[in-house]
Amino acid sequence: MGWRIALAGLGINLALGVLYTWSMFKGAIEKNFGWKGDQLNDPYALCCLVFAFAMIVAGRLQDKIGPRITATIGGVLVAAGMLLISTTNNYTLWVIGFGVLVGTGIGFGYACATPAALKWFPKAKTGLVAGIVVGGFGLAPVYLAPLSETLLKDFGILKSMLILGVLFAVIVIGLAQFLKNPPADYVAEAPSSGSIMAASLPTVADLTPGQIISKASFWLLWLLYFIGAGAGLMVIGSISGMAKKSMGTSAFIAVAVLAIGNALGRVIAGSLSDRIGRRTTLLLVFLFQAVLMFLAIPVTGGATTPLVLVLVAALIGANYGANLALFPSITKDLWGIKNFGMNYGLLFTAWGVGGFVLARVTQMLKASSGNFNSSFMAAGILLIVGALLTFGIKSESK
Repeated sequence: MGWRIALAGLGINLALGVLYTWSMFKGAIEKNFGWKGDQLNDPYALCCLVFAFAMIVAGRLQDKIGPRITATIGGVLVAAGMLLISTTNNYTLWVIGFGVLVGTGIGFGYACATPAALKWFPKAKTGLVAGIVVGGFGLAPVYLAPLSETLLKDFGILKSMLILGVLFAVIVIGLAQFLKNPPADYVAEAPSSGSIMAASLPTVADLTPGQIISKASFWLLWLLYFIGAGAGLMVIGSISGMAKKSMGTSAFIAVAVLAIGNALGRVIAGSLSDRIGRRTTLLLVFLFQAVLMFLAIPVTGGATTPLVLVLVAALIGANYGANLALFPSITKDLWGIKNFGMNYGLLFTAWGVGGFVLARVTQMLKASSGNFNSSFMAAGILLIVGALLTFGIKSESK
């Protein structure tokens, strides 16, 4: 039962990952609608913020009424938003349709997939299961990018949105029916021997959202999530432009490889954290990502071969994806599973704010310098600070 629910969550996230393919739509929007400058990014930027903050409301709902109904609502909202923008080229309606409706729908669906799966598994498998479920979101561009390109070529921007809206409605609403919480008396199988997390993690009380936001540990984790996610999103949002200098029209390969790395990083980091601990894994992720940011300066400057660029993109994607598996696992470890939905929703706002703020910083630094070097330098320094801050993560039971 547990794995069936985990796979349903994986499938839902594969559909909701449309967020990562916005860059595929920008060219068609600019060409057909005549939008310029920030208008091209506004629906996407708002979608990220709404997604993050909708997780709070969605988390509360799924904790109270269950994941099936909440995820179904998410599927309806995503479909409604896509159908709305399929009827118009009006900027305001696209901001409402994609930014608000799709963003809210993604938040509702994403908020249900991981908690529903984790409740069926013991602590020893928390990281692995979380990584598999959220891996779908990172992997989505691998199929959505070529699919979107084909649809745009054959049907144009508006009909493409209509087709994708219907497709997402069928997938998300259909798979949502498989999501369910275990019975109240359900006890997960005994954790496997040899897992550090199984042996070392104490049983924690289920804390409420009000209790966790009063703790210094919450705000420390919020800051760490802000740094880790923000640094990754600033690269994900610009990798195509960075790659064009050395790869030309083949730059899409770097985007696809980054997406694969994004998905694999979630599974690998989640599984590794079950064995060596969350804090140790997070420390390694931050340090490795910092090194990659500094390495990206000569790589994106065209001083290396495309193969090296693709490899660095994959590793940056993997380290970014690791955050999406580690932070929900830490949330469960520290504050319990009962209120996991809303607790993680509150913590997840760091993802939205981090992506929004550091993406804007990247745009400003790029405009002033003409390249991405200062952005990589700033991100690398932030990640080193984050690595040092990981030593402040403590068990709530101590």
